[in-house]
Amino acid sequence: NLDARLRLQTREEIRRIQKETGITTVFVTHDQEEAMSICDYIVVMKLGVVQQIDSPQNVYNSPANLFVATFLGTPPINIFKGHLDGNKVMVGDDCIYEAKKELGNKEVYVAIRPEGFSIASEDDKNVLHAESEMIQIMGRDISIVAKNPECLKPTFKIIISQEDQTNETKLNLRVKPYKMFVFDGETEERIYIDEENK
Repeated sequence: NLDARLRLQTREEIRRIQKETGITTVFVTHDQEEAMSICDYIVVMKLGVVQQIDSPQNVYNSPANLFVATFLGTPPINIFKGHLDGNKVMVGDDCIYEAKKELGNKEVYVAIRPEGFSIASEDDKNVLHAESEMIQIMGRDISIVAKNPECLKPTFKIIISQEDQTNETKLNLRVKPYKMFVFDGETEERIYIDEENK
C-alpha cells in the first residue's frame, strides 16, 4: 500500500537485491506490473492450477489461453465474440484477418491488445468497425474509448500513435496479427491460426 513513486522504487530495490545476492526468489503478487518488471520467469495460476510458465514478455506476447491473455496487460486486452469461417477470422460481420490455412467453422473469442490497432486506409479490406466514444491525448500516444456490439464489455480501448490521430466517430480499424489472439469458444484454449501467429 505504498504510494506510486515509492512502490516503483521498492520494486527496483527488490530486483537489485535479488540480482546482487543471486538467490532464487519466489515473488508472489496479484499485481501483474510487478510480476512483469521483477521476474525472469512468470508462473500464471488459476485456482491453484498452473496455466503458463515462461518469461514475462513471452507470456504477454503469446498467452496459452484466455485467462492468461486477460491477466496481463494495462490497459487490459479487448475480448470480442467471434467465429472462424473457412480461413477468415470474423467479429460480427467484419472479417479482420485472413489466414493462410483453413480454420474450419467454430465460435471463438478474439482478443486484441489495445496497441494492436491502427486506423485503416481506404485500401484495407480486413477491418473492424467501431464507434468512437472518447479520445484522450496521452502525450506520446492517443487513447480511444470505442464501442463494438461484439465486445464482451460495453467499451474497449485503442492505443494509437499521434501520427494515426483521428477525429472520426465511425472508426475503421486494422488489426495487427501479432497483437491478436484467437481462443476456442468452449475450452478457451489458444488456436494458432498461422505459423507466424505462434
